[in-house]
Formats: sequence, structure tokens, C-alpha cells
Amino acid sequence: MTQTPVAATQVGDPAVAPRTPMTVVRGYVALTKPRIIELLLVTTLPAMVLAAHGLPDWWTVLVTMVGGTLAAGSANALNCFVDRDIDALMRRTGHRPLATHDVSPTGALIFGVLLGVFAVGLMGFTANWLAAGLTALAIGFYVIVYTVLLKRRTPQNIVWGGAAGCMPVLIGWAAVTDSLSWAAVVLFGLVFFWTPPHFWALAIRYREDYARAGVPMLPVVATPAQVSRQILGYSWLTVLTSLVLWPLATGWVYGVLALLAGAGLLIEAYRLNAATKRGEAGKPMRLFHFSNSYLAFVFVAVAVDTFLR
Repeated sequence: MTQTPVAATQVGDPAVAPRTPMTVVRGYVALTKPRIIELLLVTTLPAMVLAAHGLPDWWTVLVTMVGGTLAAGSANALNCFVDRDIDALMRRTGHRPLATHDVSPTGALIFGVLLGVFAVGLMGFTANWLAAGLTALAIGFYVIVYTVLLKRRTPQNIVWGGAAGCMPVLIGWAAVTDSLSWAAVVLFGLVFFWTPPHFWALAIRYREDYARAGVPMLPVVATPAQVSRQILGYSWLTVLTSLVLWPLATGWVYGVLALLAGAGLLIEAYRLNAATKRGEAGKPMRLFHFSNSYLAFVFVAVAVDTFLR
């Protein structure tokens, strides 16, 4: 697909916004994608609470949250570095610092690497080396497996590449126990199955963006009916996986809350599926926003149930 320079100019023209020290600082912060980090941390702390059967010691919580923030920031900054060409072609990402030239590619690369090195070192020397190893694996998987190898080659990119976003629950668990357990694996699976319907709902909304950039996200290469069916299937897997945790490591409070939240997620998925069957566009962003709330609610339910027991 031939790209025209017009698209890149429309979304990120350095002449429109002069580069100043403040825009550079804001640019480096934006490279870390703070809003994505928030959701990752929401899954980390409840996993730590469940692993500790209560609130872990404050030092472990502090270093894990700081290390997790730095690691996620590293992966996101390196993702921006690799994807700087397609980010400039997409309206959703055209405001990113490399697309607007607020940060140089070299600066973004060095920044991302330094954040990653510091994150792994912090986890290793203050928590344990299992947590540090999982942190390094998460960064590498997101940047190399998802961004470099999968994203531009297969519509299943977010299915397998999304495993990087599941790693915080394992990292948090390992930071507390210096080991892993089946409960941690179930939490990993919950986020793993949640990721495709969450991201595909967003990709439906920005289908033209991904098509313009030549990224084969599922909504670009499949019909709306096919996409909505896969979203529905993964939503069911998400809810069923969340319920596996009930007899394994939680009590009735979590079970009831997970059932209620799961019902809401399935209702939204069925609504989108029904709309596509009628030949309508549906409301994918409604599902996207609800999926954010769903994941946060279920993980908060893990912590609440643990404290009550």
C-alpha cells in the first residue's frame, strides 16, 4: 500500500507546535503512555494482596509498583520508537512525541533502554531475581515479539503479543512469594483472554487508521461479523477464567462480584454481535470502555475478598 506524505503532515507537523524544553519533558512522559500504565498497576497490587493473603509489606509494594511503572514505561517508549513511522500515519497516534518531533528517535531509544535497565535492576536488588527476570521478559516480549515480529505481520498480533500485558500479575506475585502458583497463572489467563476483545473493540473504531498504516489488525482483514464473533468468544473465555479463581484461591464475595461483572461484559459483547448481525456499526467504544472497568472491578474484587477473609 502506497502512503502519501500528506497523512503524516496532517497529524504531526513540527511547524505547528514549536519545540520547547517543556514540550520535550512532556514528550518523554508521554512516551511511557501513563494511562496504559495505570491499568497495568491495577492488576499488580491485587495479585500481590492475594499472594500475601493480605497487604504485603509496604517496601515490597513500593518497589514493585515503581519497578512495574518503569518497566511499562520502558516497553511503551521502545514501542513508540519502533512504530514511529506508522504512528505518524494514524490519527489516533499522530500526537505521540515522535510523530510530532517533540522527542528524537535516538532520545526515545536511549530513554526506553535506560528505564528498562533500571526497572530490572530495581526489582532484582530490592525484591527478588525471579520478579526481575519476569520484568525483563515482559519488556522484551512486548517490544520484540509483539511490536517487531507480530504487529505488522498477522491479525493474531494482539492475541499472542498481548501476553506481555499479563505479566504484571506474575511479577507482583513473584515479588511477594519469590515463586509462582496456579492462582497466578489463572490471573495471567484472565488478562490474556480479556485483551483481544478489549483491543479489537478499539481497533474497530480506528479501523481506517490501521488500514492506512498497513497494520493487519483483525477488524482490517475480517468482516465485522467475524470480528464480533471472536470478541464474543474471547469474552466468554475471560469470564469463565475469572470464575476458575473462585474455588482455587478466593471466596464467595469474589465469586459473586466476578459473576456480576462477567454478566455485564457478556451483555456488551452480545450487543455488539447483535448489531453486526443486523448490518449496523454497533458501539465498539462502549465495549472498550466497559472492558476497562470490568478488569479493574474484578481485580479490586480479588483484593476485597482477600481482606474480608
